[in-house]
Amino acid sequence: MTPNSPAAIGFRTELRQDGGHLTEPVFAARGSRATWQERAADLTLHAVLLHSGAPDEACARARGRTLVFAGELYNRDALHRLLPPGRALPGTDAALVSALFDVYDLHVFRLLNGRFAALVTESGRALLATDHVGSVPLYVRVAPGRVLAATEAKALRDAPPGRPVPARPVRRKTGTHQVPAGTVLDIEVATGKCVPHRTWAPPLARRILPEEEATDTVRRAVERAVRTRAGGSTPLVVLSGGIDSSAVAALAARRSAKPIDTVSMGTDAADEFPQARVVARHIGSAHREITVPIAELLRWLPHTVWAAECLDPDIVEYLLPLTALYLRIGGPGRRVLTGYGADIPLGGMHRENRLPRLDTAVCHDMDTFDGLNEMSPTLSAVGGHWTTHPYWDRDVLDVLVSLEAGLKRRHGQDKWVLRAAMSDVLPHEVVVRPKLGVHEGSGTSASFSRLLVDAGAPRERVREAKRLVVREVFDQVVVGGRHPDDVAIDSVVDAVLGAGVEPATARLSGAAARPVPR
Repeated sequence: MTPNSPAAIGFRTELRQDGGHLTEPVFAARGSRATWQERAADLTLHAVLLHSGAPDEACARARGRTLVFAGELYNRDALHRLLPPGRALPGTDAALVSALFDVYDLHVFRLLNGRFAALVTESGRALLATDHVGSVPLYVRVAPGRVLAATEAKALRDAPPGRPVPARPVRRKTGTHQVPAGTVLDIEVATGKCVPHRTWAPPLARRILPEEEATDTVRRAVERAVRTRAGGSTPLVVLSGGIDSSAVAALAARRSAKPIDTVSMGTDAADEFPQARVVARHIGSAHREITVPIAELLRWLPHTVWAAECLDPDIVEYLLPLTALYLRIGGPGRRVLTGYGADIPLGGMHRENRLPRLDTAVCHDMDTFDGLNEMSPTLSAVGGHWTTHPYWDRDVLDVLVSLEAGLKRRHGQDKWVLRAAMSDVLPHEVVVRPKLGVHEGSGTSASFSRLLVDAGAPRERVREAKRLVVREVFDQVVVGGRHPDDVAIDSVVDAVLGAGVEPATARLSGAAARPVPR
């Protein structure tokens, strides 16, 4: 990783009374490693940090407390104003959170707008915190006298068994749980007692605003999110030519003193290159197109599951072309901005003109995003890059989710309020272009389906076949410890389907997987 990344992008920690130590963890994310051990009172903390060159900046120690912080904050200026008068401003995110912990204790995590996972230890206590949407996944194993945590479940594969905690269990990894989004787990190390505290939830109430006020509110929120994420160097923006990514690219270009870099990904089956070129020319970016053959794209499916640690076949389809892109970008590690995620709070994948149905879809999506790891930085970290997603900024979500449905579907357009907010920075043809998902624009969904049909899956059971294939890959690379380079997707498909249509039909018994609206 590079200075384009936060001080740390991941960690594995273990807090123990007996002072024992685990084996070296396995991560999918690339990065330099720093290992250290410290003892306070009757507890020993072992830590392995994935860092970008300055591991000390990811840790803060004060008055018997240690804080380990992977990720970055986006509201530092506001947080600085909360420090006691006359106190020197902390130089790192970890030090800033630690200083505020003196004042707010665990409630400090209700104040943070960022992309992070964190561990705090003090006085026989361990606190594990995720950002508001769990965009940096965090996993834990708890037993009396021992708390283990990691930003990838596979890093806890060889850990001793744990006890149930109020969090989501990980498939076939007994005792391993995923900390919910927007949550702090407050753990008493000696007993293993664990109390969860919510720090953020999607708004349920809806705001009624005039069109002009709504578009201005959205514009300012997204502008701030892009500005705080762009960093000091020239960012790279993933550009499809749709309204979501084009808006991020245009706003990043407006604040940059020199042309930004943009990149588009397609396959030999489908691409959105012409649409992306329109935007690249309009904003004057240094643009690059990357074509990944479908055969190669499908071979990256085990790497996608390995990185995202996700069992949902729909999400894996969305993430597969992005993973392939991050692996193909090459060069030194980049800070990458994306337009990913805008469809969820705005109901962009729905063509529902009846507004109650549209808002029901938005509520469903905001209730069920947690644990899918769509935003996991490990997806880009497998290629040595750091991604960040302006539409999943806490303040942006508070605005987008809370707008009444008539501002999201208006004048016959999906995501109307975002299109209107960006109409002065983008060509008209981009503003009105219909929605196309990355899995559709790249031909990923159709190609995955064709792979299964060609292997003998009945067309009516393709969805269930995808679920079984993804589950099998998960069991091999996350649970079983196989490296994705050693997993051939054709062999997985054959193992799942068997030989011929009849065995496949028999294997594909049971109810089809429930669709996840997007």
